Amino acid sequence: MMKLVQALALLVALLPVGPAVAQSPRAAAAPVPAPPAALRAPYEPQLLRLSEIIGALHYLRTLCEGPEGGAWRREMQALLDAEAAGGERRERLVQAFNRGYGGFEQTHRSCAPAARLATRRYVAEARRLVAEITSRYGN
Repeated sequence: MMKLVQALALLVALLPVGPAVAQSPRAAAAPVPAPPAALRAPYEPQLLRLSEIIGALHYLRTLCEGPEGGAWRREMQALLDAEAAGGERRERLVQAFNRGYGGFEQTHRSCAPAARLATRRYVAEARRLVAEITSRYGN
């Protein structure tokens, strides 16, 4: 749990950081089914949403500000390292990241005002999620 709190704290610190290098297109993977509720962490839905937001920010920041060196991808990797070293949970988090990235890749081709607004809203939502997870489940 401490690794998660540290990874989330680092994520919050880097939320205003610029974009990362866009991911290369790949075939959509079949969704990995979620385990029974009794086996999931109580903050699993928030982590999945956070992963999706990081994926969206990875695309949007690159679109609006150019490549930056992979900061958002590194943040996702830190989250995966802290929470899901392998298995189905890791796959669900990766799929959420890719869903966030792909959703905006399909609808935004240039840095329009809507893309900038989405970026601001997602940064605010990510901050709320991180604060909620760390305050409720952090040690």
